[in-house]
Amino acid sequence: MGTAHASETEKAKVAVGQTAPEFTLLDQAGQPQRLADYRGQWVLVYFYPKDDTPGCTKEACGLRDRFAEFKKLKAVVLGVSADSVESHKKFADKFTLPFPLLADTQKQVVQAYGVWGQKSFMGKTYLGISRSSFLIDPQGKIAKIYPKVKPEEHTAEILQDLAQLGARG
Repeated sequence: MGTAHASETEKAKVAVGQTAPEFTLLDQAGQPQRLADYRGQWVLVYFYPKDDTPGCTKEACGLRDRFAEFKKLKAVVLGVSADSVESHKKFADKFTLPFPLLADTQKQVVQAYGVWGQKSFMGKTYLGISRSSFLIDPQGKIAKIYPKVKPEEHTAEILQDLAQLGARG
C-alpha cells in the first residue's frame, strides 16, 4: 500500500469509474492474493465484518451456493475482513467456501476502500467494517459499488448486474 494513512474514522473516497485500489493480502491458505493478478476478469471484492457470524455466514454461503454461476461468467469472488488467516481457514472449511477469504489484519485495504469506520450496535459505537462490495471490471476499474449489502439478496443482485454489464463466460 502507499505511504499515506487515513485516520481511523476518515473515509477514503472510492468512486465508480476509478481504478480500484490495488492490494496484496494473504488468503485462508496463507497464499498471497493480488488484485492485479485478476486483470482481464470481473472481480467481486466483498467486505464483511467478521468470520462465522450470522450475517457474514449468510452472505458467504449465498455466494458459495451460486459460485458456479460466477465461474461461468469468469468472475472472481474475493472476501475481505480484518480476521486472521487462521480464522478465515476455519470459516472457509466449516462452510466449504470455494473462494479466497483475505486477511486484512492491518486494515489498510478496508481503509483504502472506505469501508472502515464508526459503527453502532445496541447503543454502543465502535470501529468496524461496513458490509459493502465492489464490482471491478476486467480493466481494473470500479463498475459498481454496493454500500449497504443485504446478505440474503446480495448474490442475486451481483449476478444480475454482471449480466447487465456484459460479463460473459
